[in-house]
Amino acid sequence: MLEEIYHIVWGYPLLILVTGVGLYLTLALRGLQFRYLFAGLRAAFGNSHDKNAPGDLSHFQSLMTALAATIGIGNIAGVATAMVSGGLGAVFWMWVMACIGMVIKYAEACLAVKYRIVDAKGNMAGGPMYFIERGLSYKKLAIAFAFFGVFAAIGGGNMLQANSVADVLRTVFSLSPSWTAVVLAIATALSILGGIKSIGKIASFLVPFMALIYVSGAVFILFCSYDRIPHVLWTIVTSAFTGQAAFGGFLGATVQQAIQTGVARALMTSEAGLGTASIAAASAKTDLPARQALVSMTGSFLATCVMCSATALVLGVTNAFGTIQENGMIVNGASMTVKAFESVMPHSGYIVSVCLVLFAFTTLLGWAYYGEQCIVYLFGTKATHYFRMVFILFVGIGAVLELEVVWKVSDIFNGLMAFPNLIGVLLLSPVVIAETRVFLDHLSQEQKLKEQNLAV
Repeated sequence: MLEEIYHIVWGYPLLILVTGVGLYLTLALRGLQFRYLFAGLRAAFGNSHDKNAPGDLSHFQSLMTALAATIGIGNIAGVATAMVSGGLGAVFWMWVMACIGMVIKYAEACLAVKYRIVDAKGNMAGGPMYFIERGLSYKKLAIAFAFFGVFAAIGGGNMLQANSVADVLRTVFSLSPSWTAVVLAIATALSILGGIKSIGKIASFLVPFMALIYVSGAVFILFCSYDRIPHVLWTIVTSAFTGQAAFGGFLGATVQQAIQTGVARALMTSEAGLGTASIAAASAKTDLPARQALVSMTGSFLATCVMCSATALVLGVTNAFGTIQENGMIVNGASMTVKAFESVMPHSGYIVSVCLVLFAFTTLLGWAYYGEQCIVYLFGTKATHYFRMVFILFVGIGAVLELEVVWKVSDIFNGLMAFPNLIGVLLLSPVVIAETRVFLDHLSQEQKLKEQNLAV
């Protein structure tokens, strides 16, 4: 049943919608995601935010909160499951979607800041549910996004993380999933009680730390197997258009499977098109919507073009892809990534396991905030405590479910959430274009002032 629903949700209508919106915005904004990528990175990792501007978090903390939810199991286990379902060609379509997705994420964040409000607790609140309602007056469409967002937070943002952590800890440390569920639930409960400011501080420390460790290990493996990289890249590109034949435990994949899986996983790993990252962007201290939007779009580049590419190449050069377990099942998910690392660096499975636990933990925090904001929109701030209790409860449930079931549930609700968000972004694209012009004029004036000051 889940397989049937997945193919309906991720059928041609959604693929055409997300691709069409991305290509339209790319043309309308003249390739802004490529022209201003480094400007966005400088704004994110520099100290450019105005401390007196309205908002709760700095540019960096806002980006790290979004990346906490974005860089997670999808970058370690998700790439592996995508390759098992769609072959190496799925990786190519992940890259394509990441390039298109950057401008979608830019538009989402721009609209989220433009139409954000101050909630009953004095915190900034924004995201697709707010810009759809306030910008378009489509209340039912906004409610649909918030409703799907709650279930996506509990599914992909919660159960999926707990499930993959339990899987890899059982494989590497022989730890019972029950213990994993208990520890993760307690840690999550202690962290989310402090709200968005607490989450932002934790994320701004853990996300750069764990990403650096993981990428460093991947770079070392690629350096040791540099002669195999050209062949893997060639296979990624060619199989994206021809499909990939079966080998080992891999059953083969068609071009349609590669596209569907690649786009679905790219949306999950970058959150472009889902609209969720814009919820974190709305909390940033910023004077202009487009300034934070530039920062937000770099999340797609870092999550997919950097993190997912590192995982995909490691899986390709180490031949972990397509191997069989002792029970006759194909190695999949986080276990495949652990196997790939250990084939070059003995005992490195411990490093991957630690990174995965940290990825999953910060993802839990980020999605807890997203789900909470959707609940607040639907039922008000009084419902926050009830949502937190339910969210923590589902950590334990996710840890003991089957891996394939959890991934399918996650992909289904991600797809359902994308529809109202992308419709809102498309209809409000004139607002995005207008805000971009204002920001670029402002940026040009700032540059002229700097040049005058240097001349003096």
